[in-house]
Amino acid sequence: MHLCDIENGQSLSGCFLLRQASLRSTAAGKPYLSGQLADRTASVELKVWDYSGPLGEGDQGKVVCIVGRVSEFRGSLQVTADRIRLAGPEDPYKLSDLVPTAPIDVNRTLAELEQMLSAMEDAGYQQVCREMLRRHRDAFVTIPAAKSVHHSFVHGLLMHTAYMMKTALFLAKLYGDLLDRDLLLAGAFLHDFAKIREFSLSPTGLVADYSVAGQLLGHLVMGAEETAQVCRELNIPEEKSLLLQHMILSHHGTPEFGAAVVPACAESELLSYIDMMDSRMEIYRETLEKTEQGAFSDRIFALDNKRIYRHS
Repeated sequence: MHLCDIENGQSLSGCFLLRQASLRSTAAGKPYLSGQLADRTASVELKVWDYSGPLGEGDQGKVVCIVGRVSEFRGSLQVTADRIRLAGPEDPYKLSDLVPTAPIDVNRTLAELEQMLSAMEDAGYQQVCREMLRRHRDAFVTIPAAKSVHHSFVHGLLMHTAYMMKTALFLAKLYGDLLDRDLLLAGAFLHDFAKIREFSLSPTGLVADYSVAGQLLGHLVMGAEETAQVCRELNIPEEKSLLLQHMILSHHGTPEFGAAVVPACAESELLSYIDMMDSRMEIYRETLEKTEQGAFSDRIFALDNKRIYRHS
């Protein structure tokens, strides 16, 4: 049974992806496991009462087998497991049934992305982008764009990047006299590239945690550093190198949201909005898929803790 088909009151058993897991205590001091189960169709909150291990945060991204029941809590379904354990090689499940993947044609999306790179008129920016893709092609095409919140599925970074580049092309036509189109395109392509090194992946290909470098430096700093290195190797003029680094370091918009510096040119300002827009639209897409027509969703922390409405 897929999680998109579960209903209140039914029993549930099978193997699922443990997307999130944390050991907690009730107000009375009793231990329990709180987490999230997922397959490729949906995700659902998980509770295991009177549970102190061995499963915990270190098992996020692994496959577990559960026996439990489905109930409703504050308008949302959740699973209460009576038994839970890590899946073994003898358990009957297919990883392809459990791991969520981007709703795109991967080969077509990659071809479109490469076509956009080929259309760059600035040889320097195109060289840098192509060299980064040459170095990290397999990982770039495969990894999620996040641990959670948005594009947190296999091929998520490819989807997020390609959509941002398409949006950048459209807006560059609108604001043509104000922008360097190729700088904006290069920024959209490079902005999250260092997530390849920021994340530690589980055996399923999803993000299990952040790497040591990811926690100490973050993808903005690591991305700017590698871009500067590539620019030196390719003898890219200093100003172009600085502009590319600035695009990466400022794409979160403000320090409140993780930017190392605030946008200081029109292209970096626009890139920060494109990134936010694509991230929020993906949250809408994923949320509306799980929301019935004519109903409101649960509150979504990443969307300012508001509920969104699915209209006809």
